[in-house]
Amino acid sequence: MPKTRLLRSLLPFLFLFLPFLSKSQGSYVPFDRDYYHRFERYEILQGGNNGFLMTGFKPVRRDILSQYLDSLAKTEVFRSRSDQFNLDYLSQDNWEFIKRETPESKKPFLKSLYRRPGDFAHYYSEEFDIHLSPVFYLNGGFESENDRNPNRLTRGVVVRGAIDKKVSFFTQFTSSEAFFPTWVKDFAEYNGAVPGEAFWKEYQSDGYSYFSAQGHVNFHFTKNIQAQIGHDRNFVGEGYRSFLLSDFSTPYMFVKLNTKVWKFQLTNLWTQMTADVFYDRGRPTDGRYPQKWFSLHRLGFDVGKKLNIGFFESVMTDQANFNYFNPIIFFRWVEQSLGTPDKVMLGTDAKWNFLPGMQLYGQFALDEFVFNEFFGIDGKKSKRNKYGVQAGFKYINVFNLSNLDLQLEFNSARPYTFQEKQDFQSYSNWRITLTHPRGANFREFLGIIRYQPIPKLNMTLLGMYQFYGADPDAETNWGGDVLKNRLEGSPTGLFDNFIGQGIENQVIQANLNASYMLKHNFFIDAGATFRRRTAEDLDAPASSSYLQLALRWNFVRPDYNY
Repeated sequence: MPKTRLLRSLLPFLFLFLPFLSKSQGSYVPFDRDYYHRFERYEILQGGNNGFLMTGFKPVRRDILSQYLDSLAKTEVFRSRSDQFNLDYLSQDNWEFIKRETPESKKPFLKSLYRRPGDFAHYYSEEFDIHLSPVFYLNGGFESENDRNPNRLTRGVVVRGAIDKKVSFFTQFTSSEAFFPTWVKDFAEYNGAVPGEAFWKEYQSDGYSYFSAQGHVNFHFTKNIQAQIGHDRNFVGEGYRSFLLSDFSTPYMFVKLNTKVWKFQLTNLWTQMTADVFYDRGRPTDGRYPQKWFSLHRLGFDVGKKLNIGFFESVMTDQANFNYFNPIIFFRWVEQSLGTPDKVMLGTDAKWNFLPGMQLYGQFALDEFVFNEFFGIDGKKSKRNKYGVQAGFKYINVFNLSNLDLQLEFNSARPYTFQEKQDFQSYSNWRITLTHPRGANFREFLGIIRYQPIPKLNMTLLGMYQFYGADPDAETNWGGDVLKNRLEGSPTGLFDNFIGQGIENQVIQANLNASYMLKHNFFIDAGATFRRRTAEDLDAPASSSYLQLALRWNFVRPDYNY
């Protein structure tokens, strides 16, 4: 069977089960860290698993989120005006699934527009409902040491809805022109790719122009089995970063199967990704790029009332293989039995709400290891010990101050993690890593303070410290760039590999952002960023200060914390 037909072969199975659909369900809420924090914090305040949402795999469905919000309304977890505002805001954003009363707009525009605060236009009935809203983002700023002031203009539309309350859909498409801050532009030039975006064009010699599109269709096989066909991103874990699967890369085509029974949730993901991009004078060219295929399983389950654990396995291959479509088989066994050199990874993630208001979370991603070297004293610096580790802590209502939340996170990945010796098998998509933006060969500390002093104002202070090793040129490979072949260009042997090898770099970055909601999902953002990088090959530290102001309408606030 041709490669391009393998993912398509799953579609008939989905439509085969359509006549048996019977349960109302909704589209997925796009993953936005600010938005998700508004409701995830209440599970931590309650000090236990909520019984509705398993947040280890994101995004989450609107109907399940609405069930959770309805349950929260009956508790005493809300104690401030900002808490009540969050509940009302989230409920209004998902009003078609909320059982409680959600008020309509007092003064609709032209009597037919904005009849609901969150929908520019909508139609709702038992057979069909649709919600349409504009998307807009206008950003302008000033950065020291930059000849061009960073700015961005994005406009588009977002549509969601459902048919017979059984099949739901979501799509968003935007067009953008952007001039990035210096470190973002350096990242894009080095990788030949804009973070989170695919094909791009030059804009006024030093800017970028690109079109973005995400969308999905969802439906149920049975009461407990739900499927999704989409072109978007996914995220695994509870942290700001993820080593298992993050949202930093470009959207990709996928088929997802969710099976939730009792305290268990099994998520299967089958995707088709872009292996590499052809360039002409440093620009992506039109044409068909090489493809690769990525599959994963994640089994998450509640252990008692406070702990949730997830087990993860994935495989990346340059040759589509129908054996990997089995939703419960062990990928490593398949890879060995077929004699293929496919890239298999294992991992685990967990969260523990050990006290009301406090949560510990973490991840471990295992790329490759040899038992004696992994546990032996002499072998701990082996090139074959490839893994990433995350540990984090969340504290809600710090020192009993309402809506003041703290998050601390540590991330580390050994050299050559996520690289591969075969072409098109690195843990990447469209030349951008599928995990941490830094790739590998680094340590990172993050501190995040979120404060909502009044209902419509959210303030976020993020501090970041990174220590990593970089390559001096395109041919040398110290193990940080996931796009490079781990067998080529390495200056080291099997042993004596350590984090920070190569050209030692240190980055300190702090940014303060304030977002005020003028109208439902219409924000004015103000931000200030300071960044300082020191490196062995720099005569003096490279410092930058960046001030920005933005208007944002139904759009996820961009951040440049990498």
